[in-house]
Amino acid sequence: MKRLPWLALPFCLAASGVLAQAPQTQPFAPPPIEIADPGPGGARIDQDGVFANFYPGQGAGKRPGILLLAGSEGGLGSGTIRMAQALALEGFGVLQLCYFGCPGEPQLLANVPLETFSRGLAWLRARPDIDGARLAVVGGSKGAEAALQVAAREPGIAAVIATQPTSVVWPGIAYSAVMKPGWTANGVPVPFLPYAGTTIGPGGLFARYNDALPALSEHEDAIIPVERITAPILLVCGEADTLWPSCPMTDRIVARLAANNRPAPAVLRYPDAGHEVFGLPIDSNSPFYNHLGSLGGSPAGIAAAHADAWPKTVAFLKRVLR
Repeated sequence: MKRLPWLALPFCLAASGVLAQAPQTQPFAPPPIEIADPGPGGARIDQDGVFANFYPGQGAGKRPGILLLAGSEGGLGSGTIRMAQALALEGFGVLQLCYFGCPGEPQLLANVPLETFSRGLAWLRARPDIDGARLAVVGGSKGAEAALQVAAREPGIAAVIATQPTSVVWPGIAYSAVMKPGWTANGVPVPFLPYAGTTIGPGGLFARYNDALPALSEHEDAIIPVERITAPILLVCGEADTLWPSCPMTDRIVARLAANNRPAPAVLRYPDAGHEVFGLPIDSNSPFYNHLGSLGGSPAGIAAAHADAWPKTVAFLKRVLR
């Protein structure tokens, strides 16, 4: 499968990566992981167990901070860099954190310590130009899976944005015939909901996720305890997602919060957008435009979702972190 243009689509699961979530009869090599230079306005961070790019943001005085998490492409991708630069121009200090595929981090998205994200937040809080009381966690796809877990465990988070989200913890991407945990906490694997079946069937990857959800009553410890999140939450999903059921899982997050008498999250959902629902606005003349829709939805629907969701996301962050 052709690799998607991550320069334009930072929060999509890599097409070549997600195929490896299915157990295979023989292990195979993962695709290359990009560790891009920070680019204008950014700096490479490699200290205190934090490997990242940092963008200090425009403006005087202490600024709100954002921990920015990409998906299963890993590393420090150029697409997420563009998003970090755009957020820095809006006045946020942005730490684009690498949590696998970089020096000192797991090379696969399996057994990734949640403490990695805690270190990133601590690094932001220690900066004199960042207001540690105004920190947000923003993640897409597998990054959203991490963001929701981190926000449920970490006190003091002021905002959470999860795009293409999941309501449960899934297996890691281990390029192996054996399902492995995606995450650990204090050295202990975080329970996950196993995929449905052992191979990719006619329903593709979507069916492996969607068909696993009815068995959740047998794996309730895999549910992300979103009711523990004290910060305002924004969820973004595409109803035409063909990778995993992000909108039905969004509904599960909303229902769990309501069942626990927690405030309702803000939700942006788009009927003609798929897994590529979120990103910077993209023009129809862009060379990446015709790549849109490979994970559900149409190019026009996805471009419309980008154009609508991005300014609303920035407005949400400014309102909550003001």
